[in-house]
Amino acid sequence: MEEQNPILLRGGLSVDDRGTVCFVNDFNFEGVKRFYTVENHKQGFVRAWHAHKKEAKYVMVVKGSAVVGAVKIDNWENPAKDLKVNRFVLSEKNPSVLFIPSGYANGFMSLSDDTKIIFFSTSELKDSLNDDIRYDAHYWEAWQVEER
Repeated sequence: MEEQNPILLRGGLSVDDRGTVCFVNDFNFEGVKRFYTVENHKQGFVRAWHAHKKEAKYVMVVKGSAVVGAVKIDNWENPAKDLKVNRFVLSEKNPSVLFIPSGYANGFMSLSDDTKIIFFSTSELKDSLNDDIRYDAHYWEAWQVEER
């Protein structure tokens, strides 16, 4: 199987006197078997790290904004603490879909109170439950917002 890395599929917004159309035309739903949405109760809350050996995910922020992290797991029982964290800032104002391949842990932190994220999964729920590995939310630290 070919090694894959996270891929950001960029979209756009079209605005006219009727309203706005948000799109990510390069997302084709290949392999998607289910979807779900996640909302946190407050800004700054972290949900992480959730890993799958077989399942891949597509992530899109449909409201607000979030930092999304993805880490390629080197050892499922005891992953290295210094693994590369792929970090993405996703926002409804810059539509995109983030592909997270199988073999990665993923997580996110809400950057606004109203953040809503939709996840598209390549596994049915019954298969996902048997392919579910969790690590502490701060095992890899991707959640620091840099002041500029």
